[in-house]
Amino acid sequence: MISDAALLELARRYGTPLFVYDADHAVAQYRALFERIPWPGLEIHYALKANYNPHLALALRDAGAGIDAVSPAEVQYALRLGFPKEKIIYTANNMTDAEFERVCATGVLMNIGSLSRLRKIARDHKGMRVCLRFNPDVCDGDSIHTMTAGALTKFGILLDDVKTVLEIVREGNLHVVGLHEHTGSGLQHAESVYAAMDKLMSIAAPENFPELEMLDFGGGFKVPYRSDEKEIDYFSMGRTIAQKFRDFCDARGKNLKMLFEPGKFLTARAGHLVVEVNTVKRNRDRLIAGCNSGFPQLIRPLLYGAYHRIDNLSNPGGAPFLYDVCGNICETGDRFAEQRELPEIREYDLLAIRNAGAYCYSMGGVYNLRPMPTEVTVSEGKVVGVRKRLSDDALADQIFKECDIVL
Repeated sequence: MISDAALLELARRYGTPLFVYDADHAVAQYRALFERIPWPGLEIHYALKANYNPHLALALRDAGAGIDAVSPAEVQYALRLGFPKEKIIYTANNMTDAEFERVCATGVLMNIGSLSRLRKIARDHKGMRVCLRFNPDVCDGDSIHTMTAGALTKFGILLDDVKTVLEIVREGNLHVVGLHEHTGSGLQHAESVYAAMDKLMSIAAPENFPELEMLDFGGGFKVPYRSDEKEIDYFSMGRTIAQKFRDFCDARGKNLKMLFEPGKFLTARAGHLVVEVNTVKRNRDRLIAGCNSGFPQLIRPLLYGAYHRIDNLSNPGGAPFLYDVCGNICETGDRFAEQRELPEIREYDLLAIRNAGAYCYSMGGVYNLRPMPTEVTVSEGKVVGVRKRLSDDALADQIFKECDIVL
């Protein structure tokens, strides 16, 4: 992991707020899955939505990863980065006809999650190769907003609709080469993984889908965010996953590929957001540390109530106090942490917000017209890529140009 001393040096060199990514950590997490899930036909597709930084994506491409894409732009981006179309799967929901046709033209395998879209394909694209996304009806995740199965989700075809699916497939002479499910992000229970696998494998009999090449069990592998959280025993989980799949393939009489689509597991702990404290104030019984970033640059605490560890890089040995660590946005909810015990924070101290490598920059925006931070990617102790923050003037110029305004 990148040292605190290195973070301080990078902040001095590039300014703050600053996202720093450790490409080596992301690659190590990718390779760790192959050690933990002993299946010879395992493929890992990186969920690009977690972090689309090109230097991180290229490091994972070079390590052998594929891509889980969820929009036409993600598909085009992955292709331009050099990911072969055979290693990209497009899993969109509520896609328009135009989006479908754009991705279809690339030759990327499409993962279809509704009867409506499947009927259109059977009508207009007879003989097409497809993957089908089913709702495994197993609900798990670290937030109700990130649970992607069960009765309340918009994702996937119901398992009860398999008969209808088979009728549509026959009518369109479609070639179903894969089945997919995804339970949620930040899975809390290994049993949920196993149960979702069992549900998908229960409909994957040769008489239903004789042309299957792979089963895709989604992503959602949990990583610790709090210091007192235990690491999940993925060695034990991986052995159980592999044995379940072995039994399924033996019964089928053919070894299929097994796919997973992690995002957070690969990049969350690879990222750090370094911010500078510019205001320390006491509001009756609350100590408020105000910094030069805000929730548009890391929205997870406000959106999900997510916890991110925060360390005082400048004064790690200071006496502990309780702080609300607040941002610079015109919203009361703009807090990275509330009543968090931290070493004494002084004005101009630098704080590191940890686990900032997944669903942070990628979910960001320029609310209050605050430009997104610079991103720096490090590998083997060296900076291998920089994506510079726009200046205030450059952000204004960009808006004027996009709106064709000349003053």
